[in-house]
Amino acid sequence: MADDEFSKELDVAVRVVHLACYLCQRLQESLLSNAGDHVRAKDDDSPVTVADFSVQAIVSWVLSESFGSENVSIVAEEDAEILSGANSLGLLKAVVDTVNECVTKAARFGLKCPNKALDSSQVLEAISRCDSTGGPTGKYWVLDPVDGTLGFVRGNQYAVALALIKDGEVVIGVLGCPNYPMKKDLLNHHHLSSHTSQNISTSWEKGCILYAQRGSGKAWMQPAVSGDEGIDLMTSATLVRVSGIEDPSLATVCEPVERANTSHSFTEGVAQSVGLSKQPLRVYSMVKYAAIARGDAEVYMKFARTSYKEKIWDHAAGVLIVQEAGGMVTDAGGRPLNFSRGIYLEGLDRGIIACSGAILHEKIIGAVYGSWESSHL
Repeated sequence: MADDEFSKELDVAVRVVHLACYLCQRLQESLLSNAGDHVRAKDDDSPVTVADFSVQAIVSWVLSESFGSENVSIVAEEDAEILSGANSLGLLKAVVDTVNECVTKAARFGLKCPNKALDSSQVLEAISRCDSTGGPTGKYWVLDPVDGTLGFVRGNQYAVALALIKDGEVVIGVLGCPNYPMKKDLLNHHHLSSHTSQNISTSWEKGCILYAQRGSGKAWMQPAVSGDEGIDLMTSATLVRVSGIEDPSLATVCEPVERANTSHSFTEGVAQSVGLSKQPLRVYSMVKYAAIARGDAEVYMKFARTSYKEKIWDHAAGVLIVQEAGGMVTDAGGRPLNFSRGIYLEGLDRGIIACSGAILHEKIIGAVYGSWESSHL
């Protein structure tokens, strides 16, 4: 772990993301087989699950216990109000039970355990504590408890994403990918984009956790661990680096699965213009950033439809990890992403482009400018 002003924050962040991934791995199969009260729809009709709320509660509680609640500010996705209605009693009970079952394993991850079981009011308080709106000054955490919830409920890829922002700049990024195998030779299109719940327990290999600190020029990866194994942060980490491929015809492109908030047709047009001829990997969640950072893919493009606004929790951790692994991430105009303007990536020019290197990045930026005029985004 790094030896500087953020060393403790990085250590705790990596440990709590490991713990959160342990929780998610245990929940995913059971939720797929018996969703029931464990899934609700948010106002935008996107699903929210026991895992979303449980991870947010655990991360909030651990950070507050580690640094003092008065010193912790968190921007996070889920709203405890969903758990407060009379029709959500089953969901709330499942969240409280899950949180308590999980935190009993905290010591094996090098984290503090509560003295006694947390009650529903304490769990709701931990979730509600994540009410920061970010901004250009101060220090605050940014959490997406289960990024790619749709992938989670379908037995596919998802991620736990935690970042620390100071004065508008991401300084720590941790990305837990419970279903993303450590070994590159286990990756294929099926594993990333067409997995099914029927064989989840047998075909996924152990997942991974990636992390980085700004200015280090390094990104690290560890195997996800179970609560029975414990965690050794010093010996289990390996360096990851972006791919050295510069030829577009050899490059692999990642793009979102969902069509609701992105334009696959425009992405396909840009890819064709540049000469990106390989079949794209359509992947749920920030696992796309992990693929770029690890060198498993070279390009990630997302061009949002006009009405969609990108949130900082969907990108903060992944962007830093790619950058420290040697890659580039900008908007489609070539400008750095701005995390200092609240919960949204305000001022975003058309879309987001992450690349393994400057040559591919320059070619794609040029293709975007050439294709934009004829698009209907």
